[in-house]
Amino acid sequence: MIKSCTRCIYDENVSGISFDVERICCYCRQIETLSKDFKTATPDGEREFERIVDKIKRDGRNKKYDVVIGVSGGTDSSYMLHLAKEKRLRPLAVHYDNTWNTAIATQNIKKVITKLNIDLYTYVIDCHEQNQILLAFMKAGICGADAATDLALAEIMYRAANKHGIKYVFEGHSFQAEGVSPIGNSYTDGQFIKSVVKNHSKIRLSSYPNMTFFRFLRWIIFARIKKIRPLWYLKYNKDSAQKLLEKEYGWEYYGGHHLENRIASFDHSFLMPNKFNVDQRNNSLSAAVRSGFISRKKAIEEYAKEPVLEEGLLEYVKKRLQLSDQDFEDIMNGPIRTFKDYKTYKKRFERLRLLFYFLAKANLVPMSFYYKYCFPIKEQK
Repeated sequence: MIKSCTRCIYDENVSGISFDVERICCYCRQIETLSKDFKTATPDGEREFERIVDKIKRDGRNKKYDVVIGVSGGTDSSYMLHLAKEKRLRPLAVHYDNTWNTAIATQNIKKVITKLNIDLYTYVIDCHEQNQILLAFMKAGICGADAATDLALAEIMYRAANKHGIKYVFEGHSFQAEGVSPIGNSYTDGQFIKSVVKNHSKIRLSSYPNMTFFRFLRWIIFARIKKIRPLWYLKYNKDSAQKLLEKEYGWEYYGGHHLENRIASFDHSFLMPNKFNVDQRNNSLSAAVRSGFISRKKAIEEYAKEPVLEEGLLEYVKKRLQLSDQDFEDIMNGPIRTFKDYKTYKKRFERLRLLFYFLAKANLVPMSFYYKYCFPIKEQK
């Protein structure tokens, strides 16, 4: 029998997992700690967020914008725009276009920013370079072929904030709705991106907005740009947020978490489950169980269903990346590697754990960064 958590649906195959005497997993306990620290979904949490909003308004006086919000056309980032305007903030929306957006995502962004009268800054990577980065990760056998996108979005949000003198960035992450992804399936840093590309492609990164270690320190220590995750303080239900967005803005649902982007959809719905035996739906389903949105039984039943792959998406990916059927089979049957096989900043983050703890307490890095990146990973037994 596979050992599993009695509270969520994580089992012993999840990277870095451990269980206590009550057979509750370390990730559930981590969420408990975060909920307590941020007073999530309580009146105290709401008051703390209001205090942050007031500080943002004061610091943004005489500026055109007072907060940067990264947008993808998905639920959480779209709701962030709604929330910011509801709180009478003046956001600048920032979008990183990895050239794989769905039409729905593009229209969702346009609908929301148009009705709310929000300015949008979009950074578009060179299409060929983006495809070569994706191919490098696929050939490397790294779980999480689109790891470069999340880091690039973080970098351009910092750049936009710094350019306009903005000291705050809102991120739409919610551990109530998404949980906290195990690091083995979601690691990324600037050195890691550079190392994978160098080892598995012939290109040099040029248009890709990489975040080196020292650029990271520049943004968080010298520029003092704070990252705020409002949904860590507030009560949040993704289904309710989607209904609000549909009613207020004509926003459309795209089928599932991360499926608003076609390469992310391919990665989550096909590549991860079939090559790595990793199904990222357990993150959101476990989060929904912890938050009481669905029963554990219902989550297990849902998780037992096959991931849904958009019709024609596999052939589209092959064609766009110029992969023959044999090339693709070679990738699927190739070796599996992890970030440990490449140069990374991981050990550096661990050595500077105390520094990042204080930076996390000051909202200069997310607390999830501290938990995920600053501790050695427990080896699976």
